[in-house]
Amino acid sequence: MRQQSRGGERVELAVTGMSCAGCAANVERALKGLEGVREANVNLATAKATVLIDPGLVSRADIVRAIRDAGYGVAVSAEAAGADADKEYRSLRTSVIWGGALALIIFLGSMRNWFPWMPAFLQNFFVLWALATPVQFYLGLRFYRGAWSALKHGTANMNTLVAVGTSAAYLFSVAATVLPGFFRGAGVEPQVYFDTSAVIIVLVLFGRMLEARAKGKTSDAIRRLMGLRPRTAHIIDVEAEREVPIEEVRAGDVLIVRPGEKVPVDGVILEGRTSVDESMITGESLPVDKGPGEEVVGATLNKWGSFRFRAVRVGDDTALARIIRMVEEAQGSKAPIQRLADVIAARFVPAVMAIAVLTFLVWALFGPAPRAVFALLNFVAVLIIACPCAMGLATPTAIMVGTGRGAERGILIRSGESLETVQKVDTFVFDKTGTLTKGQPETTDVLPVAGIRREALLSLAASVENGSEHPLGQAVVRRARAEGAAVGTAESFRALEGMGVEGVVGGKRVLVGSLRLAEAKGIDISPFAEGAARLAGEGKTIAFVAVEGRPAGLLALADTLKPGVREAVDTLRGSGRRVVMLTGDNALTARALAAEAGIDEVRAEVLPGDKAEVIRKLQAEGHRVAMVGDGINDAPALAQADVGLALGTGTDVAMASADITLISGDIGTVVSAVELSRLTIRTIRQNLFWAFVYNVVGIPLAAGALYPFFGIRLNPMIASAAMALSSVSVVSNSLRLRRAKI
Repeated sequence: MRQQSRGGERVELAVTGMSCAGCAANVERALKGLEGVREANVNLATAKATVLIDPGLVSRADIVRAIRDAGYGVAVSAEAAGADADKEYRSLRTSVIWGGALALIIFLGSMRNWFPWMPAFLQNFFVLWALATPVQFYLGLRFYRGAWSALKHGTANMNTLVAVGTSAAYLFSVAATVLPGFFRGAGVEPQVYFDTSAVIIVLVLFGRMLEARAKGKTSDAIRRLMGLRPRTAHIIDVEAEREVPIEEVRAGDVLIVRPGEKVPVDGVILEGRTSVDESMITGESLPVDKGPGEEVVGATLNKWGSFRFRAVRVGDDTALARIIRMVEEAQGSKAPIQRLADVIAARFVPAVMAIAVLTFLVWALFGPAPRAVFALLNFVAVLIIACPCAMGLATPTAIMVGTGRGAERGILIRSGESLETVQKVDTFVFDKTGTLTKGQPETTDVLPVAGIRREALLSLAASVENGSEHPLGQAVVRRARAEGAAVGTAESFRALEGMGVEGVVGGKRVLVGSLRLAEAKGIDISPFAEGAARLAGEGKTIAFVAVEGRPAGLLALADTLKPGVREAVDTLRGSGRRVVMLTGDNALTARALAAEAGIDEVRAEVLPGDKAEVIRKLQAEGHRVAMVGDGINDAPALAQADVGLALGTGTDVAMASADITLISGDIGTVVSAVELSRLTIRTIRQNLFWAFVYNVVGIPLAAGALYPFFGIRLNPMIASAAMALSSVSVVSNSLRLRRAKI
């Protein structure tokens, strides 16, 4: 994959042959050594390299060559990489089954003191040698290949540790089998450890099999999103309706969608009304009613009505394609918390090799008899128990699952850094219009004068406003229809610029407009005075209604809060975070709405160009700031904030400037994003803690640190089981995020 990116061109490649964090570090180091590579990130969990390049200095071919020169491969496509991963899992499963059967027989034959009932021929060293050889060199061939490839390039990895450790046990056993007299001459009864080498290989393969299976589950979110894409579409052309593959749909084509079918691409409805299930995009379970002029999103489910629509965005431009791309980018990124693990992983294998050699020398010189055997077993145990995989997988698996879980809830996270940062934010700044509010006015209050029914007042006002295209007038019409009031069409309709409208309804002249209009027409507004003052104090827009020159009632209109805003604000404030409302509205209106939302701090009458400056000042005070907005004028502030959260109901410019996109526009998902970040970072810390503790405790234990005091020595087979389970436990812990309640 090749994309233009800020500050260069971004190239993504699927890397094959990586088995541990050391491998990922080797590839990353090779890429960073290329001139023209600005940034390189290699993710072990996704087996993907993401490289930011200067295309004038380095090409994709150069990057592929560098990866291959480092001893690894490059898949031709993401599909091929997925097929290779499935093939690798099946190969590992087969190897574990056959290797497990052989290793069990070897183990039982080697434990003659434990299992005296075993046939005598199975206790023969030559028989055990014959059984162990295919395990060592056929099933273990992948370790030798990996170790040789690393050696050719002057590096070492997990394959090196396994190959050296098992080979040492195997060759020692071969020597004891072929030259027993040499050992007896040295006063040592010959012993074989074919069971140790065979069981270690099988357990390591078993761990990799479980790891491959678990890592596959971390990508479930991407696979589910990809599985949502329709395969065909029904195009309407001059000849007739025809079914075509989705790849053949072009912008401007007219398509038809019937009940139960998926919308093939993004577009605008031309004919028909329907109800669309958009839960795959927004995370909202309730279907959304759609009609002519309204947008539909590709891969959403048409529930009941047939409709025709014009394709607007197709292929990689659809909302679903962009969501998949953003999730893939986030899953392939690194969080700052991973830096320590990367530094350790890059030096881990050489350090373990040195510790293993030192362990062998110390016990060979000062260990109990037989020293050579004791030194060998501790040497093997150190090599086998060391596991950089757990450290390498600790962060990327959690980020993969966390960002995937977020996508399912309509929370698109651009990078691991964004995911980590949002839970550290102490100040949330919310834009008002379209973010906290619905973005369109609503009729909030209907106050008829004595003698006029509420329904009649709404009917008169809506019948006049029905001829107006002004947002305030349409708000009156919507309220009348919602309450079941009759909405007719006024005769002699006239818009009075800047003041209101007038028309004849049922033979009566009706005026709807501002108090300034009433004064201009000489209408007594004293009956409105008290109610108008109260509603104006709440920041609402006032409109009066007069019939035949006499006052009939008062209407109040306002851009109302979205559902759930108060709950979201209370939750944020309850967690100790500061909440600020930012708006260009006048202070009176802003404070009234902020009070309703539970926000104490308001920055009103802020010009669009000054919003970013407000964010900068808060940051200068030492705050970590998140900006939540939806409009073009919010883009600079979103970019300036430590974390920008854009509502998916807003503009593409705002979303492009944001670190996190909230597709549904529900403010409650801000709280969900914070909680998701907290849970993911907590999981990463747990993973890193146990990965470090495992190695800090396991390596000295394997080296025999407890033997002088307690006579405790770690059997290499136990070490291999612990190593296999360490990385599996890290991935399994990350998978718990799939069930996180956010």
